[in-house]
This record gives sequence, C-alpha cells and structure tokens, in this order.
Amino acid sequence: MKVGMLWFDNDSSQTFDWKVRRAAAYYQKKYGQFPSLCYVHPTMLESNPVESANGPYKTGQVEVRCVPWVLPNHFWIGNNGDED
Repeated sequence: MKVGMLWFDNDSSQTFDWKVRRAAAYYQKKYGQFPSLCYVHPTMLESNPVESANGPYKTGQVEVRCVPWVLPNHFWIGNNGDED
C-alpha cells in the first residue's frame, strides 16, 4: 500500500473488528472506494493470537497485517494496489 489513511481509535469499549469496520466505512465515505488492507501494531492482535498466527487476519473484506511501525491504536488503512 503506497497511499492510505491513518485512523486513530483508542475506544476500549469496542472490539478490534468494530474499529476496523468503522475506519473502513469512513474511508469508503471519504474516498469513494472500499479499503482492502489495514496495517496495525502487533499488540493490537494479541487478544486474537490464533487468527494472527494462522496467516492473514480478515475482518469483513479488509485484510489486517501487523507491522511494528504503526503505533498502537492506529490503523493505516487503504488499498493494496490490486484495485483501480
């Protein structure tokens, strides 16, 4: 992903999936296309170790990948480049 949107969400009352879906909905509204990829800090998926250990984790249509350069509670969301 070369271009994306940085989304911050530290609402502890919501699930991780809800946060990704909320960011994706905002991205779609703002840019007119649905995102396919979201980068998060590895600690964001520690509560779901089975999913994160078995390859790509998906929430809805969005693939979630862990990278150390995204800060906790931040979501770098966009398209993986396969879309127009």
